[in-house]
Amino acid sequence: MDKRKAGYKEGIVSILLNTLLFIAKLWAGIITGSIALTADAWHTLSDSISSLVVIIGVKLSSQKPDKKHPFGHGRWEQIAALFIAMLLSVIAYDFLKESIIQFNNHKSAQFGIIAIVVTIVSILAKEALAQYAFYLARKTDNVSIKADGWHHRTDALSSIMVLIGILFANKLWWIDSLLGAVISFMLFYATYKIAKEAITKLLGEKPSQELINKITTAVNKLGFNNLQLHHFHIHNYVSRQELTFHIKLDKDLSIETGHKIATDIESLIEEQFGIIATIHIEPSDFEHTSD
Repeated sequence: MDKRKAGYKEGIVSILLNTLLFIAKLWAGIITGSIALTADAWHTLSDSISSLVVIIGVKLSSQKPDKKHPFGHGRWEQIAALFIAMLLSVIAYDFLKESIIQFNNHKSAQFGIIAIVVTIVSILAKEALAQYAFYLARKTDNVSIKADGWHHRTDALSSIMVLIGILFANKLWWIDSLLGAVISFMLFYATYKIAKEAITKLLGEKPSQELINKITTAVNKLGFNNLQLHHFHIHNYVSRQELTFHIKLDKDLSIETGHKIATDIESLIEEQFGIIATIHIEPSDFEHTSD
C-alpha cells in the first residue's frame, strides 16, 4: 500500500468525521453544562488538527532526496507525530485544570437523551476511525498514522468515560469533574506513547535481533567462509534505511576479492530487504574489545 496515499486517505476521512462529531458534542456539552462532554468535543476537534498534521507530514516526507537531504525527508513523519503529542499534552493539561475548578466549585452537569445519543455515536465512530488508522499504519509502517490512530482511540475511551458519567450523574454530582480528570490522564499517557516511539526513531535504534538473524542467514547462503557478521548499526530515515556492519575475511585475500565479497553482500541485502548496506572488512584474526 502506498504510504503517501494512505496518509492522505486517513487524514481526509478523519477530518470530515471529526468535524461533524465536534459540532454535535459541543452542542450537547453546552446544553448540559458538562465539562467532560465539552472537553471531549475539543478533543475530537484536535483529532482533525492532528489529521491535518498527518497529511502535511506525509506530503513533506514523500519529497525525494536532494543535495541538502541525501537520505530523503522521511523523518518528517516522526516530527509530525511529536507535534501531535505536544498538542495532546496541552489539551490534557486544560482538561485537568477545568476539572479541578469544577470540582472545587461543586458544579454538576444536567444530562438528557441528547447527550446519551451523541456520546454513543461518538464512541462507535471514533473506534471505527482508530481501527482504520491502525490498519493503514500496519500496512504502511507510518508512525504518524499510528499516532493519529491512538488519538482516535483515546477519544473513544474518553467518550466511554463521559457515557458512564451521564448514567451516574444524578447520584454522584462530582462524577463529571472526576471523569474530566480521568480523560486528561488518558491523554497524558497517549502523549507519552506517541512521543516515545517518535523520539526513539529520531535518535536511532539498534536493529532488531530478528533482522540481524535474517540478514546473517541470507548472507551465509552465499557460501563465503566464516564471515562472523558483527557490529550492526541501522539508521532509519523512514523512506530509506542504512545498515552498517563488520565482516571478517582471510588476511591473505586480495583487496579486489574482499571488495567483491562485500559488494555481493550489499547487493543481496538491498534486493532482499530493501536496505542500503555498508560493510567494514577486518582480518579474521583481528579482535577488539566489543567483539
